Amino acid sequence: MRFGYTLMTEQAGPKELVRHASAAEQAGFEFEVSSDHYFPWLDEQGHAPYAWSVLGAVSQVTERVELLSFVTCPLMRYHPAVVAQKAATVSLLSDNRFILGLGAGENLNEHVIGQGWPSANVRHEMLSEAVEIIGELFDGGYVNFSGKHYRVDSAKVWDLPQRRTPVAVAVSGKQSVERFAPVADAMITTEPKPELVRWWDEERTQVREDSTRKFAQLPVCFDPDPAAARKRAHEQFRWFSGGWKVNAELPGTAAFAGATQYVTEEDVAASIPCGPDAEPIVEAIKPFADAGFTDLALVQIGGQHQDGFFEFASSELLPALRKAYG
Repeated sequence: MRFGYTLMTEQAGPKELVRHASAAEQAGFEFEVSSDHYFPWLDEQGHAPYAWSVLGAVSQVTERVELLSFVTCPLMRYHPAVVAQKAATVSLLSDNRFILGLGAGENLNEHVIGQGWPSANVRHEMLSEAVEIIGELFDGGYVNFSGKHYRVDSAKVWDLPQRRTPVAVAVSGKQSVERFAPVADAMITTEPKPELVRWWDEERTQVREDSTRKFAQLPVCFDPDPAAARKRAHEQFRWFSGGWKVNAELPGTAAFAGATQYVTEEDVAASIPCGPDAEPIVEAIKPFADAGFTDLALVQIGGQHQDGFFEFASSELLPALRKAYG
């Protein structure tokens, strides 16, 4: 299993994120993923810089780590033809270290353009068309497309990398796996469900014989003081308890605050490893390893609490994870 670091745009500004990216590479992480938000989940997080500017800068201060958007929604706020152009540019800037992570998005971020929020089934239809458009543009040449949700008129990405940019798609159940496994290069999800991996591999074998990477993510809250870690995790990450079916629908930070007003520190600490020790994190990753995930990105909670985490990761956490999961 490979271990990555999350550039969480909801909890740090752009300059801090670029510095964190360099430090994470030096600490020994193998890849870095960036969220792509217009809003934070909660007011307490306090940030939402433009992820693609950050990724461009990160490509210049790192040399080894893979970079992923985790995930970009190519449905409303971004047209898929523009996403293809952005992804190709970051691939070139990073010398082919970029993977384009795509998903069906959240109301939290997409409502800002004032066009309403489609149902989940419609969003999956839109994402299917978007993946098709992006793939055709990655093929090179001019693209014309007329679908149910999108039109593309004689578009072309003029600067393409020599290596085709891989596309990873976020899935949550059998329907989304059946739709996207045949056309994606990798899988992204947030829960350690073995059936997602099994379904993905079954769908893949029907179209190709190659295995693909499966990415997941785990929030942690390292702090020398366990009480401080639990308090910070509750303050900034209680939204995580809602699950993605709920999180995709709520329209703003006030809604997330209201929906989580009765979530306690104990509730959060039961699902997020909090404190100074590596062992709880090692144990929390076991379900992902057992399920067959190949890559896991850690989120260190608290934008001002990254430096100590990098020291901890380098000296204790990453050695323990590699010993446990190879």
